[in-house]
Amino acid sequence: MLNDLQKKRWLMIGGGLFVLLQTVCIALEFYYIALLPLVLLVIAGAIFKLDWLILFIIACTPVSLNLEQLDLGGIGFYLPTEPLLFGVLVVFVMKLLYGKSIDKRIFKHPISIVVYGFLAWMLVTTITSEMPLVSLKYFISRAWFIAGFYFILTHIFQNRKHIDRSFLLYLFPLFAVICYTVIRHAGFGFEKDAGHWVMEPFYKDHTSYGAVLAMYLPVLVGLLLKRNVNPLLKAFLIIGLVILVVGIILSYTRAAWVSIAAVIGLGILMLLRIQLKHLVFVALAGIGFLWFAQDELVQMLEKNKQDSSDDLAEHVESISNVSSDASNLERLNRWNCAMAMFEERPVFGWGPGTYQFVYAPFQRSQDITIISTNNADGGNAHSEYLGPLAEQGVLGSLAFFALLFVVSQVAFKLFFRLKDRELKILVLSSYLGLMTYFIHAVLNNYLDTDKVSAPFWGFIAVLVAVDLFHAPEETEKQLSESGS
Repeated sequence: MLNDLQKKRWLMIGGGLFVLLQTVCIALEFYYIALLPLVLLVIAGAIFKLDWLILFIIACTPVSLNLEQLDLGGIGFYLPTEPLLFGVLVVFVMKLLYGKSIDKRIFKHPISIVVYGFLAWMLVTTITSEMPLVSLKYFISRAWFIAGFYFILTHIFQNRKHIDRSFLLYLFPLFAVICYTVIRHAGFGFEKDAGHWVMEPFYKDHTSYGAVLAMYLPVLVGLLLKRNVNPLLKAFLIIGLVILVVGIILSYTRAAWVSIAAVIGLGILMLLRIQLKHLVFVALAGIGFLWFAQDELVQMLEKNKQDSSDDLAEHVESISNVSSDASNLERLNRWNCAMAMFEERPVFGWGPGTYQFVYAPFQRSQDITIISTNNADGGNAHSEYLGPLAEQGVLGSLAFFALLFVVSQVAFKLFFRLKDRELKILVLSSYLGLMTYFIHAVLNNYLDTDKVSAPFWGFIAVLVAVDLFHAPEETEKQLSESGS
């Protein structure tokens, strides 16, 4: 063991060598060496304090920046979150190989098993992809999102305090982004067109921005319904709720509005203790009706001529306009392309992440709109269900449906079984927040971004953590109380 004097000597030697290294690198105009202390700090955090590193990444997510959007290198890479998540993925794999740290029950949970299938089929279709390098990058980014925001978060959510911390660490930077967006939007008179881009550079467009705001609305309400909340924190959360609602309204994101209305109805049904199997039956019956009556419905919808508008009432009315609204018509164009791509490659698809690069030849002349493009710069399939169908075949789409079904099973089981009020609120708010995205996902897809992946997989991690670690604790407590 080193004595204090020896430690001081080694510290001085190490410090001197580091200063010398910095001086040489700066003289050679290699300025990135200044980031070395931060890199070392992150590595130390990943090894010794992985929970705090993940929470730090969550706090960075609302304000992360996309290099491609900033015209830096032309790479769709989010800083600082994705480099940190890549490091977390490496540490996670190393811990698995050495059999350390991660609670084994997480890997056996039904949701985890669906996630394995989700990733395994994505890997298979990456191998068969039309553009293997694009698909490989897409697969790796999905892997680090899932490793960090699902598996590791589930593990650290054994500590219930970390669950609320993860919510708050995302919400407060998000409030700042909303304030920035609203102030910037005010400079343009809150016009709808300006509302499409004023959230840049933090969000690439108003739809992904609106999706995240909708996801956190139930969670924020859940936090406010908790007992024994610090009065100062509660005051900030009430102010935050007002900010969030204003942000949702001014986002002009119709899909977000629809998803919020839908989960309010779902929440009421859950409070009435309506069973999941009954809701699934009604949903399937509704889908069947829509399928067989689609011609009549299209004719009826084509009578709506109201385009998207600065007037909120008219903007809501434009949701069902499939005759002249360019945004709605372009979405139909993308969906038709996805179906055509699926018909050509129904089993393996064209490869994860390739839709935007290969869909152009599948556009039909009668579907092309004023905002259509052939340059692979206009986004993807605009559906989390049809996108995988085109890129990964029928099993890719079924994997997402399976995730929705199993997550719902777990959430309904927990909500009906739990007696603890705080846990019930936690489960309900997390599930409803998650469901805003599953509903929104009919019209858009953003799981390839850190902004949406963090809450999406994080809310699923909350459900699994409650199921594995906190629901059993409640049962044991009830048994001990009844025994005494």
